[in-house]
Amino acid sequence: MSAPSLSVADICWSTPDGRRVLSGLSLDFTQERAGLVGRNGVGKSTLLRLLAGTLAPDRGRVVRFGTVSTMRQLVRIEPTETIAGLMGIAPGLDLLRRAETGRASLDELAEADWTLAARAAEALAQVRLGLPPETPLIALSGGQRTRAALAGAVFAAPDFLLLDEPTNDLDRDGRRAVAELLAGWRAGAIVVSHDRELLDTMDAIVELTSLGATRHGGNWSAYRARKETELATAEQHLALAERRAGEVKRRAQAAVERQQRRDAAGRRKGARGDMPRILIGARRDKAENSGGDNARLAERQGSAAERSLREARSRVERLEPLVVTIAPSGLSPAQRVLVADGLTYGHVHGSAMLREFSLTVTGPERIALRGPNGAGKSTLLALLAGRLKPWSGSARVLVPFAWFDQGMSMLDPEASVAANFARLNPGMGGNACRAALARFGFRGDDADRLTGDLSGGQMLRAGLACVLGGTRAPQLLILDEPTNHLDLEGIAAVEAGLAGYDGALLVASHDEAFLHALRITRPLAIG
Repeated sequence: MSAPSLSVADICWSTPDGRRVLSGLSLDFTQERAGLVGRNGVGKSTLLRLLAGTLAPDRGRVVRFGTVSTMRQLVRIEPTETIAGLMGIAPGLDLLRRAETGRASLDELAEADWTLAARAAEALAQVRLGLPPETPLIALSGGQRTRAALAGAVFAAPDFLLLDEPTNDLDRDGRRAVAELLAGWRAGAIVVSHDRELLDTMDAIVELTSLGATRHGGNWSAYRARKETELATAEQHLALAERRAGEVKRRAQAAVERQQRRDAAGRRKGARGDMPRILIGARRDKAENSGGDNARLAERQGSAAERSLREARSRVERLEPLVVTIAPSGLSPAQRVLVADGLTYGHVHGSAMLREFSLTVTGPERIALRGPNGAGKSTLLALLAGRLKPWSGSARVLVPFAWFDQGMSMLDPEASVAANFARLNPGMGGNACRAALARFGFRGDDADRLTGDLSGGQMLRAGLACVLGGTRAPQLLILDEPTNHLDLEGIAAVEAGLAGYDGALLVASHDEAFLHALRITRPLAIG
């Protein structure tokens, strides 16, 4: 029997609108822990879906030896869905409950898995989620749902774990639990992540770019050190190849011009009658032969130089930098921005998550909500934004504001990025719309892509572009885990844009480096 492995051979995949995402990609994975890295939209999540078999390639082969388990992405949650349902064990647990109360038939008793509850508890303990499987998902925070989804993937005990951003939404304890789980994982794991600490637990890093895929042995730190050296070397080779190509062209042009001057001088001398006719003919033949030889030599040298230049360019990925620029909001330092008084709320009747919470924001304050998963940070932001109704108390936002929830609910997934921008910025013309979107990385046809087809990081960029790309920025931004799904370049660009923003910020994030870059003026502990 073959050892567990996953491979793709010459696979191609395009979006329904014909945009090529993966082209001629070949990769092999053995039972190792491999981190899959690359810019947003390059095809990392697509590759995971191809490996899992939930997506079919347009061309090429996917070969699987062994079992595969994926971590489910929780975009929309049904009110009745539980942790057990997410783990795929709800029917089995229900059978055990009926067996314990004497309501199961003999045939059902024969099928009962009496170890199920214990194995489920063990999987939940691995991700440090101390909740019963019957807990409704709607009652969980984003981080707790992430842990539950990870427990569901681990519970299957597969030969390969396929994990897409497993530390998104997680607090420090949750991130540590994921890192420890993978550090002790003895089967295969392919992990899409921008979490540098998690990537440092990997055995190998596979980088996906527009040029293809490259495997690097070792963890993230080793990869970055080699990558910087390789990139510097490739840039040097490219600069050298460009100089050589230019020199060859200049030498060839100079040779042509010298030959032209000699030929012109010979023609002038022959025209004066100073040279026998037979000698004139011989010189003309020699000039023509010499010119032809020079032309062929110049062509060979030029072709060699262009070939070297193409090879050098093929090793360097050229990308347009992302620049997030935000228009002034005009918020006055004395302007009352938000007032919350006595907010009380919970997802489960009779169990309040927030009690008597009050907050006043004045002027361009920068407030960071801090607290563990389940403390109520996302719930509080939704209450302040008016998306949830409190059990008691009130919340009022007194200035124009924008709420960036984790699902980017302000965007219509059935409309293009450009159409979403036009809807949210009705006063801007088509050219201004395109220019604004280009600043956020949506250039040309990318602006016409359906929002629902975007990756998580691209979706966030689209939300930022549509809300912050106008001529007047909202005076309050409410941000819930804004760095989720963003690549490292994207995070740096958002940090720079928000650092120059003149309005008020209310941010929930577990990314300490991001919060430091925003120059938070008031940390606020929740829970």
